[in-house]
Amino acid sequence: MFPLKRISPSGVTAALQKAERYRLLNDSSAAESICRDIIEVEPENQQALIVLLLSITDQFADDLGDSVRRARDVLPRLRDEYKRAYYAGIICERRAKAQRRQSKPGSGSMAYESFREAMEWYEKAEAMSPPGNDEAILRWNTCARLLASDDHLRPQPVEQYEPVLED
Repeated sequence: MFPLKRISPSGVTAALQKAERYRLLNDSSAAESICRDIIEVEPENQQALIVLLLSITDQFADDLGDSVRRARDVLPRLRDEYKRAYYAGIICERRAKAQRRQSKPGSGSMAYESFREAMEWYEKAEAMSPPGNDEAILRWNTCARLLASDDHLRPQPVEQYEPVLED
């Protein structure tokens, strides 16, 4: 309906700072929009892609399904393998937290599975992390503590199946 206006290449740095500020102010949709404007000018801007991904995950509470897909769509654009693994973990962890807040039947076991998936991604990231970078360990420990402290976060019970034997 309205054609979008393009920001100038010289405005990218200030726009990125503004996107980060909007995230801190809990206006993640504005931060996402700004990041999309930056990426129009600099498609490979890694910091803008990371802030975009985080802005989308900030919106998981509002629209879990579409937001998860949109966040995952950003991952392949990250050049660094460590960052792809780390931010895949962030997506799973934030999805788990959104599922945990839902009061739907089975949400606790869905959140449990998402936390476990996040922990697997963090373990992959940890194996590739630069020396002195413990952020994947910190995130893994956060997930482990949440799983240990919430009785609603349990795996889906496995139903025993006993075949009926015919005579």
